[in-house]
Amino acid sequence: MQHRHAKGGTLVLGGGFAGSYVARLLGKDGCTIVSRENFMLYTPSLPEAASGTLEPRHVVVPLRMMCPHADLVLGEITEVDESSRQVSVDTEAGGVQLEYENLVVALGAVARTLPIPGLAEYALGFKDLADAIALRNHVLRQLEAADSVVDPAVARRHLTFVFVGAGYAGVEALAELADLVRDALRYYPRLRGVEQRWVLVDAAAKILPEIPTRLGDYAARQLEKRGVDVRVGTTLDSVEEHAATLSDGERIETDTLVWTAGVRATPIVGHFGLPLDEKGRVKVSPTLCVEERENVWSLGDCARVPNEATPGQFDPPTCQHALRQARRLAKNLRGDPKPYRYRMLGQVATLGRHKGIADVLGLRFRGFPGWFITRTYHLYQLPLITRKLRVVTDWTVGLFFRRDIAELSMLGHTGRPGDD
Repeated sequence: MQHRHAKGGTLVLGGGFAGSYVARLLGKDGCTIVSRENFMLYTPSLPEAASGTLEPRHVVVPLRMMCPHADLVLGEITEVDESSRQVSVDTEAGGVQLEYENLVVALGAVARTLPIPGLAEYALGFKDLADAIALRNHVLRQLEAADSVVDPAVARRHLTFVFVGAGYAGVEALAELADLVRDALRYYPRLRGVEQRWVLVDAAAKILPEIPTRLGDYAARQLEKRGVDVRVGTTLDSVEEHAATLSDGERIETDTLVWTAGVRATPIVGHFGLPLDEKGRVKVSPTLCVEERENVWSLGDCARVPNEATPGQFDPPTCQHALRQARRLAKNLRGDPKPYRYRMLGQVATLGRHKGIADVLGLRFRGFPGWFITRTYHLYQLPLITRKLRVVTDWTVGLFFRRDIAELSMLGHTGRPGDD
């Protein structure tokens, strides 16, 4: 068992959006990051990676480039011992014991699943890059399958796509993949007369409940104009190999059900002996220090973070809030800790076909201006000028050339919601 001391005395568990930004903002003070992968995934760009608008490598940022002053340990966390201030990590080179002075828990979230019959066996997840690539491959395979069958009913089943969850991930993924299918169909002349069906299901009273009502209503109208069957106030009852049954009793013949109905804190944080709330999130004080601890901190999707700008409320699991939490925590680790306080700047989403919605500082935009603002905001948030340039290049190429419809079979896996 190797023993090492965390660089700068700070050990960051998790290389996702929150953890990587803490490490980046600590700068030359340095730290050590423990992560499963050697990259940070910029999750708002996942739908574009799935549809082929962006090259998959361009939505991830190598941690060693993003955080040049940090050490990186790739592996699985097996134990956290607060009494000795050590974390055990299982790496490819064997076990490692990392000693720390300050511990930052930023292990993110996994897909939130429900005990719905058939969900684990037949639904596709949409939480990480492998999920996005697997979904793209699956959708393209459905086109090939529909093209190869004689029975029109079977072809319609292959061209029926059901998305459960009408938050940002579900709406943007459906819109982008619908664009992919629309562009790809020009290469499938036998399918031009076959009906496509896109169904968006959510238990809430409206889609995108996080944004102002008028923008949410606009988004619903745009999707409906494109032929999307929006089912609000509806839940998923069961999934079979070739069908999904909704709470209103309708049985939809489909080979594609995508589960995007929210996230929950990574279950492994429950093994660390830290105080958790009823949702499994680490309870932290306004300074982002874990309750009843002095040298343990937490932020991001795995933490219940109080916000002094919105008393009585906790931050939602978004990249915007994770970045602001990281900025506050990096300052708190350097000096006198101060409470986290952040008033949200706004919210943005794309709807495909150069349309989007944006609520920025109380100003509301929709259509092309909303789409442009959404892309500009995501480009601004993406770290490293080299990644920004690659993304801009992809977007520019996409304006003049049709989407690639090649499968990326070697890069994806059979993503299922709940795979940890």
